[in-house]
Order: sequence, then C-alpha cells, then structure tokens
Amino acid sequence: MSIIETPTVDCDHDQRGGVAPTDYYRHSAKRKFDDFTSAFDDYDDCADFLDLVSVRMKKDVEANAVVNSSSAAASRLQFFVRMISKGNSMVMQGFPQDTVKSIHERIETMTGIPVCEQRLIYNGKQLRWKQTLHECGIQNDANLQLVGNLRSGMIPKVMEVIDNMISLICRLCRGEVVHDALEVIKILMTKNFNVPGYFEAFLSSKSPAILVMLYVSPHAGNKGRANCSIMHFLSWCHTKLSKSFYRPCARVVLELCKVLRRVVGCDDPLYISCRSAFGFLLENGSVSYGSGNPKSSILLQDICPFVRELANTLLRDLDLSISCPTSTGPFSTDVRDFTALLIPLRTGIREQQALEGSVTDGKCCQEDPLLAEEVDYLRLIYIQLLSKMDECLRGMEECLANKEQGEGDNVYLGWYQYLSILKELHQISKLYDGAEEKFWRVLMHRRNMLSLLIIRHAKRTDDHQWILEHKSVTNFESRRHLAMLLFPEVKEDYEEFHEMLIDRSKLLAESFEYITGAKPESLHAGLFMEFKNEEATGPGVLREWFVLVCQAIFNPQNALFVACPNDCRRFFPNPASKVHPLHLEYFSFSGRIIALALMNRVHVGIVFDRAFFMQLAGNYITLEDIRDADPYLYSSCKQILEMDADFIDSDALGLTFVREVEELGYRKVVELCPGGKRLVVNSKNREKYVDLLIQNRFVTSISEQVSHFAKGFDDILSNSRLRQFFQSLDLEDLDWMLHGSENTTSVEDWKAHTEYNGYKETDGHISWFWEIVGRMSAEQRKVLLFFWTSVKYLPVEGFHGLGSRLYICRSLEPEDRLPSSHTCFYQLCLPPYSSMAVMQDRLGVITQDHIGCSFGTW
Repeated sequence: MSIIETPTVDCDHDQRGGVAPTDYYRHSAKRKFDDFTSAFDDYDDCADFLDLVSVRMKKDVEANAVVNSSSAAASRLQFFVRMISKGNSMVMQGFPQDTVKSIHERIETMTGIPVCEQRLIYNGKQLRWKQTLHECGIQNDANLQLVGNLRSGMIPKVMEVIDNMISLICRLCRGEVVHDALEVIKILMTKNFNVPGYFEAFLSSKSPAILVMLYVSPHAGNKGRANCSIMHFLSWCHTKLSKSFYRPCARVVLELCKVLRRVVGCDDPLYISCRSAFGFLLENGSVSYGSGNPKSSILLQDICPFVRELANTLLRDLDLSISCPTSTGPFSTDVRDFTALLIPLRTGIREQQALEGSVTDGKCCQEDPLLAEEVDYLRLIYIQLLSKMDECLRGMEECLANKEQGEGDNVYLGWYQYLSILKELHQISKLYDGAEEKFWRVLMHRRNMLSLLIIRHAKRTDDHQWILEHKSVTNFESRRHLAMLLFPEVKEDYEEFHEMLIDRSKLLAESFEYITGAKPESLHAGLFMEFKNEEATGPGVLREWFVLVCQAIFNPQNALFVACPNDCRRFFPNPASKVHPLHLEYFSFSGRIIALALMNRVHVGIVFDRAFFMQLAGNYITLEDIRDADPYLYSSCKQILEMDADFIDSDALGLTFVREVEELGYRKVVELCPGGKRLVVNSKNREKYVDLLIQNRFVTSISEQVSHFAKGFDDILSNSRLRQFFQSLDLEDLDWMLHGSENTTSVEDWKAHTEYNGYKETDGHISWFWEIVGRMSAEQRKVLLFFWTSVKYLPVEGFHGLGSRLYICRSLEPEDRLPSSHTCFYQLCLPPYSSMAVMQDRLGVITQDHIGCSFGTW
C-alpha cells in the first residue's frame, strides 16, 4: 500500500455498484464530511462548527450501518465538485454517459468561470473533455477538485494527499482503529511541504479545523495523535520550510490558532505552541499585513488578540516576580512571542502614521475603526507595562537593599526577562507622542537597577543598540559590559590558542609578525605565548606581553603615535608616520593589539586622544575635541572665532585658506579648499576656515593611519562592529578600560584582598612587608604589583576588579634569595627573612623597573 493511500479494512467485493462496503462507507462519510467542511464558511464560531461535525458524524455512522443497495445501483450519479480557491463544494448530478466537457459547461453556468480556465481533478488525475463520467470511473458521492489553469500536475497530487489525510482523520473520529495512523498523518501532512500551492490547498480544505476536530475527539488516542501531528507540522515550519513559503504557512498556522483558541482556550499547550510558531513566521518571513483581502494577507486585527493575551500574561508574571522574588518571572517564550507579534502591528501603525501624521492620544487610523481600537489598546498596554516595569525595578532595589549576606543569587531569577520587555516597550514608545520621553524618564530614575540588569542578563546574541541611544541611563560597568559583548568570548581551550614564541630583544618586530600574519578567526580563539629561553607561560606572561608591546607601539621613537602635550598618557596617530615603510601595516597591527588587550581585559596604561576616539566612533570632530592634542591650534582658533569682526575683515592677520605642514624636515603649503590660497579669511567665513583647518589637521592628514588601525581593531570584533563599539562608550569609559585606575595604589585595599599560605596575618614578617610597601613610592608599588601579578594598572574598581584574591606564600628559599612570584595565580613567594632591613633590601631590588618586569615564574 502506498503511503499516500488511506488504509482500508479488507472486505469482500459485493454487488453495490462495484464498490466494496468499506469503500462505500468511506466515500459516503467523505461526502458528509465535505458537506460539513463546506458549511464551515457559514460558521463564525469554530466551537459550534466542531459540535456540528461531531453530531453529523455520529449520525453518519448510524446511517452507514444499513446501505441502501437499490439507490446505489441507480443510474443517475450524484457527485461533488470542490472549488480549491474558495474551499466550497457544489453538488452535481449526471449520467455515466455524460462527457466531462458537459460538466465543465454546467460549472461555467453556475460559477461564471470560463471553461478554458477550468480543470477537473479526480483521484490525482486531470479529466479530459472527451471522456465520459463512466470512463473516468466516477461513482456516486465522488469528490472532484476544480482548479485553475495549471502549469504542472503538482496540485492534483497535493489535493489527493490532503484528501487522504482528511479521510483518515474522519475514520479516526468515527472511532475506527487504523494501524500506524499517526505516522501516516505526519507523512501526509508534510509530503508536499515546499510545493507551491500546498498551504493554500491545506487551508481551503479546512484541514486546520479537521485536525482540531481530531484533537477534541473523545475517542482514545486521538488527542495524542492530533497533538503529535500538529507539533510535527510546526517543527517542520521551523526547520524544513523554505522562507519563501512563510507567508502561506503563516495563514495556515493562524487558522490553527483561531480554531484552537475558540475550542480549547488560550491556556492549552498546543494553542501556545501554535501561537509561538505563528510569531516565528511573522518575525522571520516577509509576511504581508493589512486590511485588504484576508486570503492574501495577515490582517492586523487577527494579530491583536494574541498581543492582548500575551500582554496580560506578562503583567501577571511581572506581578508575581515582585511579590515572590524567587519566582521565574515572565517566560522567555512569552516575551519572544510578544515581540514577534508586535512587529506587524507596529509596522501597520507606522504606515498609517505616514498617511495621517503622528499618533496623539491614540488618535490614528480614522478610516479603519477596528485598527484604531487596537492602536488605542496598544497604547494602554504600553502604559500598563511601563508602570509595572517601574514597580519591578523599584522592587529590585528594595530586594537588594534587604538582601541578607550570603543568601545567594536566587532573588535574581524573576528578573531575567526584564531587559527584553524594556526593549520592546522602547519600540512601542516611538509610536506615540510623549511616550518615549516618559520611557527614558523612568529608566533614568531606575538607572542603577537598569545597569544591574544589563550586567547580569545582557547577552552577546541580543541587540543592545536601543540602550546606547541614551547612554546617560547606564553606568560605566554596564557600558563596559555591552562593549565587551561585541568581542568573541575568550576560550579556555589551549589547543585552539594562537601560539607565539617571542624574543624579548626583538619584542615589537616578532610580535608584529605573529599578529599580522594570523587570520582573525585564529586570534578569536585566544593567545598562548612565552618568551624565548624562559619557562614561564600562562595568563600572567600574556598580561606582561600586552603591557610591554603596547609600550613599544606607543613609544614616540617608533613614530607611529604622538603623545598629547597636555596629557602624556594620551596618543593620536602621527601624520609623519610614513617615515617607516611599513607604517600602515603597523597601524593595523596596533588596532589588533589594542582590541586583543581589551578582549583579554588587560590594562595597558595608555589612552586615546579625544580626536582619535571621535574618528573611530564615526563622529564629526569639533574645536573642543582638539584641546589636548594641539593646545596651540586650539587657542589660535578660539581667538580667531572671538575676534572683533571689523578687525578680522581688515585682513590684519593675513590669513587665507591654507595650512603650513612640516614633512620630513621640509615645510609645504596645503590648500584647505580649492583656490584656498586666494580666499581671504573674514568674519563671514572664519567658522568655515577653522573647521577646514581642524579637519585637515586631524582627519585628512591621518586618514590612512586611522583607517588601518580601525581595520585591525575590527578584525578582532565579532561581526565587524567597530563604530558600535566606540559609540557605546564615553572617552572616559575607554580610558578606564585601557589604562585602569588613576588612583594611587591603596595599601589598605591591597591588604584587604590578600590571603596567606604558610604565614598568618599576625606574623611579624607580614607586618614588616606591609610597612615596607606603605613607605614605597607610587611607581615602586606599581612595579611590585606588576612583579607579583603582571598587572601594572589596576581596574577602576581597585583590587576587587582583579576577580581573584592575591596570595603571599612562605618560600623555602634561604634569605639570600630574592622573592619570586607565580603571576598566573597572583602568588608572591616570600622567604622568611631574618629582619625587616633584609626584607626591605630584597624588595627594593625587585621594585626597580628593569628588574620587576619579567621576573615572575609563571
């Protein structure tokens, strides 16, 4: 038996017009069933329809107990013609000797469809005009499909498969036992999944309602079969369906949702699964929306009930997350579905706004009262959810304030979806006048809790651009977290690391070769490096290498970067870097190094000038941005802009639109615009002159260097998001990420984060140690910390930001030996020196800068 044939119970052939009793019953039931499905168009209430089907099917089973053989043998035939495009059936009568063409002509009279555009399909075959009904094998109660002018023979096969599925479901609803029914239904449902016209045929045949009828059938096993079949269908929508079929498939799933919602309710698990699948199709497919023909588009009014349901669910779960902090809060599936289903609604409102103007007090869509009602309701949903989120954020604050020491993180469970809900509220706020301002006021008021949500729950896979539109509602920790999410996750699998073996005497050149020659994806896996002739390896050595190589890159002697006169920590590209033949390649290398240092959370002790930072963020450079990079030019430009207009117009300054540039020991004149040598600066064009001067000095002259640095930095980011990275931060944020804390290393903070192995905090050696450290200069403390941990610049959080405790371990070495360290584990190995003077002498040796570097063990 073919898998597309409906299984039948074996029965002897009898004389009822050549049809076996079981086949006769099947055809008769199918006729009745087709009658029921055609009646479905007259029923708005799906539950009433299914009740009708149940009653009629019961009567059909009783009627089929006795077959009237005399009527079956009558010469006149009665058959049904189903119109695929409308899903209706016509009852027709004729004689076996009637031709197919005569049936076509009668259909034209009844429907107005020209004969030339008609095709009649029976048992998967197209009927030819010259054939008689007898020659075609048409019997009483036969079902023919009427389709348009087909280009291929696929639709008849599709309809045959769907009819077989419906017939099988009918038998199950009558209580028949069919072997392997579930597997057969699943095969029939998805056999033509990616065939054009399949979903239209599936919908016109009322298959969604038929499947729901099986779901509510009282016969044992039917509900499970229907549930498995529909879930199988939905699974294929996610995994096997081509995106080009998302639109017709969405209409089928929408119909399933409608019938299930009205028959079994919104809390039914199968309904929820169908609703989720519908949202998935809306979000990921090019589904059309509107108030036009429901046969070709998804109506916004169809979507709104889902949005209402989910909004109510979210409000209920948010309430629960406030009253019961250990609750799970809103489910991620509900939030995801809410977001997906709002996409078409927001799109429809925006389109209407474009025609009628902005939405004020919910007034919009005057020509579509139903949509206008939903627009008003969406505004109410926004107000309710925003108010509830304000309560939730306040509840977070109170919960943290009352949280007992060591209680654990269970209080955070209910907060998991807060950030996603806020993101969706931000999208809605853009639809209504004044709503967006209110949204940001609420978040500014709850700034600390929003930042905590970002740090705890923002993920790499999420889009956080909406938060960055108003960075003022976040703090440094949350902005740093969002920026770090743009990097690949640092792996801990040493087998995948990019390995480097560096000679200290050739640090910059060999580092350049290793990093420049590597593919970006190999650098994403992480770095593993060691210095030649040294046994030390691991994170401590890597941290040391980052600090040393950045010192070399930004060393003015290498002519790549120039330090700002007013702040020697700040650097910008050197316009004269071309003295080095590989200067552009070195800028790409520099971009990769800085990005890798950030990705590995290493503070390298340098920061960028504002003008350089602004270019990387894609922002326009203004006069105030060059204050540190060129204080002389800044002062001169300020004076020109503030001078008396008459004095400027007198040409007392003798300025034209040119700039003198010194390059390789020679001075040359560069025109700031075409004809600049002849264009005199006056009171009307002085602002343009200053702007062109700034752009030439800090943009045009270093555009190649900046471009190559940006390319190198972008190589390390995930999915090339350079501007997003720099736009997500303030300059001060980047300062703290690259340089770390500017505060003098606190001895008390250092002690508070140090533990002991072999010593006790009260031991004399430990007292000597901290007294000696307290007398050290700020630079000596940095060198000691670097020797101990390979960290020279602490995070802004101080020692707490290191993420690990420091350790002083008792060494078994004699007192004539210097202290040693295991930088990977933040361990300082201190011999038990005989006196404080001896200890101070030994510590004095290792705090010399040229010794303190690279002296750790591993």
